[in-house]
Amino acid sequence: MSRLDHRASGALSVTARNLAAARHAAYWWVLLSGFVEPLLYLLSIGVGVGRLVGDIALPDGRLVTYAQFVAPAMLAASAMNGALAETTMNFYGKLKFMRIYDATLATPITPMQVSVGELIWAMCRGGVYSAVFLVVMAALDLTTWGWALVALPVTLLVGFAFGALGMGLSTLLRSWQDFDYINVTQFGLFLFSGTFSPPSDFPVPLQILIEVTPLYHGVALLRAITTGSPDWTVLWHVAYLVALAVAGLTMASRRMGVLLLK
Repeated sequence: MSRLDHRASGALSVTARNLAAARHAAYWWVLLSGFVEPLLYLLSIGVGVGRLVGDIALPDGRLVTYAQFVAPAMLAASAMNGALAETTMNFYGKLKFMRIYDATLATPITPMQVSVGELIWAMCRGGVYSAVFLVVMAALDLTTWGWALVALPVTLLVGFAFGALGMGLSTLLRSWQDFDYINVTQFGLFLFSGTFSPPSDFPVPLQILIEVTPLYHGVALLRAITTGSPDWTVLWHVAYLVALAVAGLTMASRRMGVLLLK
């Protein structure tokens, strides 16, 4: 077995352990709840309130319905929620209380393989959310089936970036109460990432702040794709998310080494 195959095998064994643990019915109810929330936002605000708002202009000047504008933001938020759910509270519980990784690192598996394996699992959860949500969008004629297929791997990138970020931050937390900071930040990102209105509607200082946040790049990228209007700026959004994923993954693996390999 080559060195690369060995590393991949170690990471996939961590993912397989999570899959085996997810056989319980209670886990699937939790999984369902994470999809329902953004769907309700889409139906209530995107479709319901959208009848009062009217059409919204995209950066290229093309007009789309408010539901078409909001739907990719809900898609990005769904991918974010799924990934963060696995790599924050679930990961923290396994790291600090269940002590699963203490035993794992007693094997040839390294902290980086643990981090990658957990991220693959988080991406699987985010991917389930995204796939179902894209089916709903296509069924409601908020995107085409072709663009929905293109958008699916992009949602995995969004999930991977937020999963890596969440895992890295989780290694810094001292107690369950610290998750309040993550929850508030996550909700703030959901509200102010170009989700319900373009960043240009806000004052310039707030507009600049919005455009450097990670969810904004996921929303802008998915909005360009699901509305069939991608341009060169999608490369900048992809580069931002890739850099975020690499930084978060590196931080998580190093911090796990510090915490567990003493």
